[in-house]
Amino acid sequence: MNATIETQINGTVLIIKLNRPEVLNSFNKDMALALQNTLIEARHNQHIRALLLSGNGKAFCAGQDLSEAIDAEGPGIEKIVVEHYNPIITLIRHIEKPVVCAVNGVAAGAGANIALACDVVIASEQSSFIQAFSKIGLIPDSGGTFFLPRLIGTQRALSLMLLGDKVSAPEALQMGMIYKTATADNLENEAIAIAQKLAAMPTKALALTKQLIYRSYTNNLEDQLAAEAEMQVIAASSYDYQEGVSAFLEKRMPLFKGI
Repeated sequence: MNATIETQINGTVLIIKLNRPEVLNSFNKDMALALQNTLIEARHNQHIRALLLSGNGKAFCAGQDLSEAIDAEGPGIEKIVVEHYNPIITLIRHIEKPVVCAVNGVAAGAGANIALACDVVIASEQSSFIQAFSKIGLIPDSGGTFFLPRLIGTQRALSLMLLGDKVSAPEALQMGMIYKTATADNLENEAIAIAQKLAAMPTKALALTKQLIYRSYTNNLEDQLAAEAEMQVIAASSYDYQEGVSAFLEKRMPLFKGI
C-alpha cells in the first residue's frame, strides 16, 4: 500500500487513514490516487461491509497540497480536480457499502468536502470545517457546492463559502452539517463502533437506501416513488430480508450476510 494511505481491517470494517501528517494530510497526486485505488479495492472485496475514513496526526485533511498545485511541472488544477478529487467523491457516493468519516482535526477545502461526501460523519469536538477556497481565489470543488447547501441550506452554505469562516464541530452539528461529535479521546472508538454496527446490519438494504437518498436530490416525487418500489422489490428478494423476518418471528437476533 502507498505510504500516503494506511489501511487496517477490523472485522468486516476497512479503516482508511490519510497519512501525510507532516502537511496536515493535504492531498498530492500520490495520496489521491492511492485513496482511489483503496476505495476501488474495497468496492470489490466482499469481506468488507463498511468503511471508515480518518486521518493520522492532528488534522483530518487540509485540502490540496498547494506546493503541488503551483508547481509548473505538476499536474495542474484541471487534472487535480478532474482526475484526483472527482473520482474520490464518485467512489464514496456510489460504493454499495456505508462510508463513515471520523474527522479528527481540521477539515479544510477539498478535505472538508470529502468528509461531507461520506454517509455518516462524526467529528472530534476540537475539529473544524473550513471552505477555504475563497481565501486563495478559487471556488469550492470536490462536490462542496452540491453537498453543503443540501445539508445546511443555501444561505448558510453560500455565506460560509464566500467568507471562508471556520466552523467548529459543535457548530457543524448544530447546523446539520454532521451526524454527531465525540471527545478527541473517544472519537476513533465511537467511529469504529458506528462502522461495526453498520457492517453487522443488512448492508444490501443499506446500499439501496444510500442510492435512494442520493437520487432524491434530482428525482421528482413520482420518480422517487417509482425508485422506492423498484428497490423495495430488490431488498425483499435478499437473504437478509428472509433472515430479518425469521429472526423477528423467532424472537432472536438476526445474522445478516449483506446478500
